[in-house]
Amino acid sequence: MKINTIHMKTGSAILVFLLMLSCRESFLEPQPLSFYAPANVLVNEEGLQAVLDNALSKLRDEYCTDQAPFLVNLKYSDVAVDGSTDKATPWQDLNNQMLPDGANNHNSSTKIGWYWDESFRIIKDCNTVISRIDNAKFKSDASKKALLGSAYFLRAYRYYAKTLQFGDVPLVLEELTVPKLDFYSTTKESIWLKMIEDLEFAVQNVPEANKVKKGQVTKAACKQLLAKYYLLEGRFDDAIRLTTEIIDGGVHKLNTQRFGVDKNIANKDVIWDLFRIENKSIAGNSEGLLLAIDRYGMDGNTSGVNSMRNVVPNYGLTGIIKTPNGANGMSDKAGNEIGLVEKYGRGVARVRPTFYAQRGVWTKNGNEDFIDYRHRTDNGNWVTMEMLVYNSPALKSSNNPWYGKNLRLYSDNGTLLCIDTIRAWFSWPHYKLWVPDPDRVQPQGGPGDWYIFRLAETYLLRAEAYVWKEEWQKAAADINVIRERANAQYMYSASDLQTQKIQAVLDERTRELYYEELRKVELTRIAIIYARTGIQCYNGKTYTTGSIHDDNFWYDRVVEISDFYNKGVKTPYGNLFTCSPYHIFWPVPSYAINSNTGGTINQNKGYPGTEKNITPLVYSGE
Repeated sequence: MKINTIHMKTGSAILVFLLMLSCRESFLEPQPLSFYAPANVLVNEEGLQAVLDNALSKLRDEYCTDQAPFLVNLKYSDVAVDGSTDKATPWQDLNNQMLPDGANNHNSSTKIGWYWDESFRIIKDCNTVISRIDNAKFKSDASKKALLGSAYFLRAYRYYAKTLQFGDVPLVLEELTVPKLDFYSTTKESIWLKMIEDLEFAVQNVPEANKVKKGQVTKAACKQLLAKYYLLEGRFDDAIRLTTEIIDGGVHKLNTQRFGVDKNIANKDVIWDLFRIENKSIAGNSEGLLLAIDRYGMDGNTSGVNSMRNVVPNYGLTGIIKTPNGANGMSDKAGNEIGLVEKYGRGVARVRPTFYAQRGVWTKNGNEDFIDYRHRTDNGNWVTMEMLVYNSPALKSSNNPWYGKNLRLYSDNGTLLCIDTIRAWFSWPHYKLWVPDPDRVQPQGGPGDWYIFRLAETYLLRAEAYVWKEEWQKAAADINVIRERANAQYMYSASDLQTQKIQAVLDERTRELYYEELRKVELTRIAIIYARTGIQCYNGKTYTTGSIHDDNFWYDRVVEISDFYNKGVKTPYGNLFTCSPYHIFWPVPSYAINSNTGGTINQNKGYPGTEKNITPLVYSGE
């Protein structure tokens, strides 16, 4: 088969897919009456920095909103599912709902469309900086290269997620000033090579974190992203080299001692300190490699992080949890004598963790590790439903003996006391989700900075690279650094890693990075490494790139671990939790394909529309 190749000097580009997206909901919103004229503003360092800051601000939109887009990376993985059970519209039955013409960017369905639409808008901002940088004035050549490297990083960050979510996509490399409707899908593999080239420049020219403002791109963030691309390429030694440079570079250190605003609260610990919003960006905390800055009163901050709303169970809904004697047990109203909502926040379970994420990954030989700070219940870092108490004021007024007593899932005769255990009964990491919410009487998660890349992940990336190389002791040592900081009950041995292989890394990522990492993206990256290298998986299988839509590690892992997908679990509205191997890549939206009248954007195998596909382009560089 003939392979089409792009030979580009500056590459293909896009303004925003304007005509493709013109009918989308966001284009119906009121627009400002005036805007900057690029020819007048984008002529110096300050103007281009403002464009890059706009691209950076989208990290806040991705992570820190109600039904935050990044949640879909948890829902379509092994660690969680969509916990909304009060309607039939959430994409839970992926075999029947995850379709190219579905409502793909709405709070009541899914947010995978955000990653298609918004990432191109962000790439557009990056391309504006890249295309105009040579004609702009800078105070020094170093500052020019730093800004260019930062733009390269953000573009590579978006293509990293986009290609691991949608597969082959249009490659957009320069600013376009007129509408364009002749885009073509480009192979993800050739996109990765271009992003590696750009990131290698960024690593050389973007300053260290101690030389830039919080929230800006850092050298370590560039190295971390490049290490992930190197892993995709099977360049495991290069990934080890880069992660080692971050770990040993002296700029970033793991926090192992108490610090910050709550350091004198005796029963708390360093994990609690690590996630206080007042502590994430202070000088004494160098663990963050890249942060989304979200502060009270900041321009564009309209809703806060919504972490409790997204993840805490909907325990307070009237009638959802009964007392053993049949009364309505709970209230999430503010001002109750027993104020659970003030203590834990008001959740609606946008994501619902699997048994694996709640308990399985914390248990060894039948013993659950509650001394691990990340799973510690005695000081409230981790919260189980049994730690909550029946708090409905009606119980007190009726002298019900269960008022103020701890919740129970079953009565003495075995009656289930929660009518919706998907949405209202699970445990959660309170230390990570609790964010004070000054503007809501029912706290949902107020403003606060958010980790995007953190040094703990750097250790786990290096551990992963050692696993691919079968250097089991070194892999165990890196995982144990994270476990020692968390006061974990047991440590990994080389033989554990030799037996469990990548499973051990994924387990520790679950413990350390739940509600931080793009879990679906990372699972897909690992699935691709298995397919490209032919390395035997811990499940005994080997995979190939030619059959990845039909047989892959992402699917096998999700079905192995999740207690929802393909297990016959239904929501009250009758949605089955289903998935198939081809869901390793999400459907390209129909509107993007149909509006692109002068070119061809391919649809992923398994979805309607693949009959129009053509051989994707291959980017070959300058």
